[in-house]
Amino acid sequence: MSTVVALQMVSGPDTQANLQQIDKLLSEQTFRQPALVVLPECVACFGGRDSDLLAIAETQGQGPIQDALSDIARRHGVWLVGGTIPVKVPDKDKYFASCLVYDEQGQQRAHYRKIHLFDVQVADNTGDYKESRFTDPGDEVVVVDTPFGRVGVAVCYDLRFPGLFQAMGQVDILVLPSAFTQKTGQAHWMPLLSARAIEKQCYVVAANQGGEHQNGRQTFGHSCVVSPWGEMLSMIEKGPGLAIAAVDDEHIHKIRTAMPVDQHNRFRSTFV
Repeated sequence: MSTVVALQMVSGPDTQANLQQIDKLLSEQTFRQPALVVLPECVACFGGRDSDLLAIAETQGQGPIQDALSDIARRHGVWLVGGTIPVKVPDKDKYFASCLVYDEQGQQRAHYRKIHLFDVQVADNTGDYKESRFTDPGDEVVVVDTPFGRVGVAVCYDLRFPGLFQAMGQVDILVLPSAFTQKTGQAHWMPLLSARAIEKQCYVVAANQGGEHQNGRQTFGHSCVVSPWGEMLSMIEKGPGLAIAAVDDEHIHKIRTAMPVDQHNRFRSTFV
């Protein structure tokens, strides 16, 4: 048995304040070890102008935000899925929405660049979303071997594209840093999370932004852990906090033995 944690925030434009809040939330809780902690999308800066992220973008492997995430993982002795932070795109005035995974020693073990960008219209107080204005899409599927099993990494809007998850192959846990809007989250967040858990027969740890941000943008919250059978194990609806659950390798094994979906699958996806 091990522990998974979806850490929910209502991040603002102040990077240092956001990082301090992560540290505070983790300091207030004792976990059964080993523990895997997932942070939300845009964890270090959110709720200002879209160009704010470009201003704080870091070079891969160096910078104060990356140093802080590494330090948090090491001091708390957890594997940390670092939400997303802006990492510079070489030779472009853009950034990748990068999800960096750190082990309990603070060493970076994986780097996922968000593939599907949120260029949509939503009937809310923001209206038009154009993530591609400052963000470049990634092009690699990322699965990392951990003490918790094989962990597949995706971000927010990726959740709507089941081909990405098929391309991961068999995983034991899906992690999903997110900033789902209030409107789209209310309609689709839980059905999509349950679908991914059920079809992959794995745990899903989904960490969302959860409230109204400084610029009026509204995010849905409801960060949660979903079981391989599609059951809700833990959830926090709004505001900063933690959704915590135990994960059990034997539970995954029993479900996959009783219903060997992966063996029965007649269709295979290959990411190009």
